[in-house]
Amino acid sequence: MALDAPFIARHLPDFGRAFLLTLGLGVAAIGGSLVVGLLGNGLRHVPIPGARFLVRSYVEVARNTPLLVQLFFLYFGLPALGIRWSGLTCAVVGLTFLGGSYMIETFRSGFDAVKKEQIEAGLSIGLSRFQLVRYVILPQALATALPGVAANCIFLLKETSIVGIIAVPDLMHLTQGLIGLYYKTYESLLLLTLAYLLMIVPASWALFRLERRLRYGHRPA
Repeated sequence: MALDAPFIARHLPDFGRAFLLTLGLGVAAIGGSLVVGLLGNGLRHVPIPGARFLVRSYVEVARNTPLLVQLFFLYFGLPALGIRWSGLTCAVVGLTFLGGSYMIETFRSGFDAVKKEQIEAGLSIGLSRFQLVRYVILPQALATALPGVAANCIFLLKETSIVGIIAVPDLMHLTQGLIGLYYKTYESLLLLTLAYLLMIVPASWALFRLERRLRYGHRPA
């Protein structure tokens, strides 16, 4: 079956706009998730009663409920409480809520991997707490956690395909609309697939290069 080339050419600009929106949504969610992940790990070590329990509860709720349910709650449930957000805001908050829980666990494994002997050695030579974190703990923790962080980033980029369900004009929403209007299933799905490949493959490559640099200190051959 021959593809409709004029249809593809005519709707390339539409996919370009949807691509930029989806990419921006993914980047915002990744940035928010990284902040949540670091803050969540910080709360695990502060002497505040119940802080660890709150972080653990958040992680369990976020990781054990589907993103679709979370988006429905934000978009359709919050208005019943008098809180109304746009679909785009709900998408960013929902993705960040989910991604933050995974980042907390990923960073936790990285920080826990730092040996206590190295921390004690740093303290014994007179490093301050800030210097200990900056020069001893953080580089090792990030190097250990980076593969998991990279996987979470790719996961969040892929999960953007769900947000069209709350009327966000992303790539999936556009594709469904074109198929419904013109019945150009193959052409629309081809453009959708190419758009996600264009988004995810360079991100995977860049994260791989960063991981190699942090772990081995040189570029991969």
